[in-house]
Amino acid sequence: MKRDKSISWLILLILSAVWGSSFILMKRGLEAYSSGEVAALRTGMAFLFLSPLHLRNKTIDFKKYWKGLFLMGIFGNLIPAFLFTAAETRISSSLAGMLNALTPIFTVIVTFLWMKIRPSGIKVSGVIIGFLAALALILFDTGTSTFENLSYGFLVLLATVCYAISINAIKKYLSDLPSVTATLWAFTLTGPTALVYLFAGTDFTTHVAAGGEALSALGYVAILAVVGTALSVILYNVLIKKAGVLFASSCTYLIPVVAVIWGLADGENVNLPQVLSIVTIILSVYLINRD
Repeated sequence: MKRDKSISWLILLILSAVWGSSFILMKRGLEAYSSGEVAALRTGMAFLFLSPLHLRNKTIDFKKYWKGLFLMGIFGNLIPAFLFTAAETRISSSLAGMLNALTPIFTVIVTFLWMKIRPSGIKVSGVIIGFLAALALILFDTGTSTFENLSYGFLVLLATVCYAISINAIKKYLSDLPSVTATLWAFTLTGPTALVYLFAGTDFTTHVAAGGEALSALGYVAILAVVGTALSVILYNVLIKKAGVLFASSCTYLIPVVAVIWGLADGENVNLPQVLSIVTIILSVYLINRD
């Protein structure tokens, strides 16, 4: 029992480190590629890495699961990938990582609007506090103008809304489908589209042929796709089975911390009002999960 608990904690820390590092990896990819190229590479490479698992997975009932897989693939992977990279062309990776903590807050809202599950007073309080803290987080950022902070920060907020839609879709349509299988088929639906866009709709081949910085940036995106997207989902599934959903959701508290550490190490500015804002967001998420 003690050994299982230690393994669960180890997996939690690994996942938090990996997902918290994804924002700096996107930033590195953007040094040589456009935001669309980085997003398409991330999705396409994750698909190619997971594809061999089809040899070990049985055919699923698409008539039963197609809606959930479509929503998971589009809103859980494809659209957020493009929104985050577009946002990071103007805002810092640390700010993007901190705003990502809003996902549980939007999950409560989407659950209410879609599933008609009315939140408790504590959850409503958590949502309101979280939104106010997010606004302060954006307004106190000194990296760019207030207008750009709001505009590109809003892209991250849209990405968290997409995650919230995906989470609810998984609960509604894919609850009896193993998460690894669901992830595999979700990327099967979106990965080919991302690859077609990458090679037919961008200058990726021209950029990668330049070598040098383009190759190192490609390596960072490959790590993002394979470790930060494909393998981490499988590891997250293991954590849920070992320790339960509540323990696994603790990643929400640690991811922005890792993102901020990477941002500071890369010379990004994180001021005291922002630190207080992200602490407030984490506390609001705690209120939501505690109820």
